[in-house]
Amino acid sequence: MSQELEGRVALISGAARGMGAEEARLFVSEGARVLLGDILDEEGEKVAAELGESAEYIHLDVTNEASWQSAVARAEEVFGKLDVLVNNAGVLRFARLEQTSLEDFEFVVRVNQLGPFLGMKSSIGAMRRAGGGSIVNISSLAGIQGIGGAVSYTASKFAVRGMTKVAAIELGCDSIRVNSVHPGGVETPMTRPFGTDSKSEDTRAYTSPIARIGRPDEVANLVLWLASDKSSYCTGAEFIVDGGESAGDMPGPLRQMLQGS
Repeated sequence: MSQELEGRVALISGAARGMGAEEARLFVSEGARVLLGDILDEEGEKVAAELGESAEYIHLDVTNEASWQSAVARAEEVFGKLDVLVNNAGVLRFARLEQTSLEDFEFVVRVNQLGPFLGMKSSIGAMRRAGGGSIVNISSLAGIQGIGGAVSYTASKFAVRGMTKVAAIELGCDSIRVNSVHPGGVETPMTRPFGTDSKSEDTRAYTSPIARIGRPDEVANLVLWLASDKSSYCTGAEFIVDGGESAGDMPGPLRQMLQGS
């Protein structure tokens, strides 16, 4: 049986841990060669070493254009081309709007919004040389609906959704597909400080149809599909992986009535 990404080369930002590391592991298992980018050098190098000759780590500051250009150049130098970009790096800050400092807002936007912009911009030439490719931008459920207490995060993730559509329109003629992925709550080192730990949390706190937090591998499987030829007619779209949270909620009184019936 052929592997989904056999012969492909991918660059994944934020790949030292969490969803990015899980995507890197899955991509390699499906035949890809992967350049892992992050600023967490020790953790990133450990993951790359774990994956063997099919992977390499590079220090990547997603807010810096020269850093992106170096990463793309390295992918071509080591692996010969670049077919897939996963803009996975992100940061999360919680605060009410009136308590959000300009410094914190700009920091989140620089990583979550400027990062994917620079990643896409820097990768276009390499993907054209490769004859096409797939860009997967990791947004969030916060790019679909507002999340109270997270104005900077929500703003940045809505922006990723919009930039994805613009890029899809402009790059379709180059056989470059661009889609966004919108996870709900996923247990990662980024979310764990805010109490999202599947080992200790009470699933009754979840009102989504699938009443639990998501796993990184569940997001990675969707990213794999978008990176592969199985999604060859998909571009400019958003793909939600949130346990049904965005489908809506059942009013409290009705929930209590049905639970008691």
